[in-house]
Amino acid sequence: MPIIKNYGFLWERKYIYRGSGGGGNSGHLKGDRPGSEADFREQIGVYVLYDNNQSIVYVGQAGNGNATLFTRLKNHMDGTLWNRWQYFTWIGFKDVNVDGTLSNQQKVDSTVSGFKYSDALNEIEGILIEVIEPKLNKQSGKLKHAKEFFQHIDERTADVSLQELRDSMASLHHKLDQLKQP
Repeated sequence: MPIIKNYGFLWERKYIYRGSGGGGNSGHLKGDRPGSEADFREQIGVYVLYDNNQSIVYVGQAGNGNATLFTRLKNHMDGTLWNRWQYFTWIGFKDVNVDGTLSNQQKVDSTVSGFKYSDALNEIEGILIEVIEPKLNKQSGKLKHAKEFFQHIDERTADVSLQELRDSMASLHHKLDQLKQP
């Protein structure tokens, strides 16, 4: 069973309908595809924020705690990142039902393939933060159960300085000159 159920690449911040609050007008985060429409405001998953040049500036997760995708994006529209991003990409774990609502089958505490979605959130977000190093993320990735390995440098592949190269070439020239003499 796949973890990632749906996604949206490079959506524009200006098209997020925030609503006016109360009375069933709490905004939406709708997406379309041929033959269907869905509101992803309650989506759990990982998201990426981009600046005007479509450079990644932030990676986050939605779903651990009460912060759904819509809530996290609204927080970034009002918080310290309010003027630092224009586009976003999201990767969702909740499936879309036939009627366009999001499934309640996939919850943060639900298990899939032997692990919780909350663990997948932490790990996918962590990998993205570590690989991309977005300039506005203040924390490193949450890869608490993974062990980092550092590349082994074999002495046979060690860097050679320019001076060492010159010295070797001079030595070879000297040996060649000696071979040429009778």
